[in-house]
Amino acid sequence: VAGPIERASHLLPQFSRKRVFDYEKAVSGVQLFIWGFFKKVVIADTCAVYVNEIFGKYEQMNSLTLIVGVFLFAFQIYGDFSGYSDMAIGISRLFGFDLMNNFKYPYFAKNIAEFWRRWHISLTTWFRDYIYFPLGGSHGSKINQIRNIFIVFLISGLWHGANWTFVFWGLINALFFIPTIILTTDSKKSIETIVKSHQAKVKMFLSMILTFLVTCIGWIFFRSVTITDAFGYLQRIVDFDSFSVQYLSIERYSLEPLILIIFFIAIEWINQAYEHPFIGKFVWLKTWIVILFTLLFGVYSNALDFIYFQF
Repeated sequence: VAGPIERASHLLPQFSRKRVFDYEKAVSGVQLFIWGFFKKVVIADTCAVYVNEIFGKYEQMNSLTLIVGVFLFAFQIYGDFSGYSDMAIGISRLFGFDLMNNFKYPYFAKNIAEFWRRWHISLTTWFRDYIYFPLGGSHGSKINQIRNIFIVFLISGLWHGANWTFVFWGLINALFFIPTIILTTDSKKSIETIVKSHQAKVKMFLSMILTFLVTCIGWIFFRSVTITDAFGYLQRIVDFDSFSVQYLSIERYSLEPLILIIFFIAIEWINQAYEHPFIGKFVWLKTWIVILFTLLFGVYSNALDFIYFQF
């Protein structure tokens, strides 16, 4: 329904091949499904409780609460969509079908260009091959490159829906793309390519934080119901009226999502060289930790629909 969006040349031949049960692939598929289930039920649905409260009553919230709301939505939509993709890939693998990876730790990207090579990969590569490249891609003048990026992101926004919030979301991402074009940064270097010097590591870390922050600005428009709400949300953040902890009229403990996200970031950071955390070192430890968190928090899930089912 929502992805990975497969190419016919990759998927259709698999329907005509005889499939034989493969134990290792089946185990890998189940493990990936469990990790996707954890992302959706524990991370995304827990964050959603707070996100719905904050975005739904943003006029009553102070700056700190609104910032927390955007931060939580960033992980809600990531856990929701990448969790769905992992489950789709995992269950397909169990039955002998190979689907492409749709997410590759996008919040560890060092710039917006790298982010979009890691986020919803099957859709962004489609836009690249069928819109960006035919327009000329990165060839030609800087003006033409910027024009091509704006066209791609405008279409991407409209693909999500005929709403001004999605159009602005696309245009904002296009604006954030401009520095990577003008400065001609080597955005193809992956997060795994780390220069050994301390200064380079600090620069890489700051680049990741900056990329995450500008991505969050775009998420405000993506999540808001109307364009007026999006600008109103931003306005209340920059007012800096209060940075005190604000009480939310929900029953859950306020530290719950922060504990979950810190744990989630740590697990992904440690395992970013692998497809999912159930590979590599300390597999049993990580497995039991995930099971524990699922039992502690997943049983209270509101079982919300997947966000991308609406698109």
